[in-house]
Amino acid sequence: MTKFSLLAVVATLGFAAAAHAEPATYVIDPAHTFAMWEIPHFGTSTNRGRFNKTSGTVTLDKAAKTGALDVTIDTTSLDTGTAAFTKHVSSEEMLNVAAFPTAHVVADKFVFNGDKVAEIDGTLTLMGKTNPVVLKAQNYNCYMSPMVKHEVCGGDFDATIVRSQYGVTYGLNYGFPDAMHIVIQVEAVKQ
Repeated sequence: MTKFSLLAVVATLGFAAAAHAEPATYVIDPAHTFAMWEIPHFGTSTNRGRFNKTSGTVTLDKAAKTGALDVTIDTTSLDTGTAAFTKHVSSEEMLNVAAFPTAHVVADKFVFNGDKVAEIDGTLTLMGKTNPVVLKAQNYNCYMSPMVKHEVCGGDFDATIVRSQYGVTYGLNYGFPDAMHIVIQVEAVKQ
């Protein structure tokens, strides 16, 4: 092997190693991460609620275009804006948060559009039942936070689930839809 070709191989290997970044871990920012749901109410207004407490991590390898997500949602932190409605949705009749105080989203398939996350495929566990969920990214972005002095990545991720698959059947006999729209607003801080 000539000296020139040996240098070319070494340079190529060095470039390939530099191009492959290591996965980075991001911790969920609880002040900017919330899970929300909405469902039409008798075909007029839309009922909405939000879970105020979340925790978890995201692992992201931007160069390899891979990632993993593990988010725990504290269902006891439900807030609908009205105490009586929050109590009803939290009850055994609906989400039964006393028996199921957490929901869990886990994903290990990230789909990229260019250098941005476009979709996350994983599972949602709610009321002890686990089903596949595909979260579509809206407004995905990363930025250097002037507050925490670290990179922050996040966006709004939404999906429509079939709530009866999780045992949430209240109101189906009244004509409430089985489809429920969920949005997980996530910001996570690079460690």
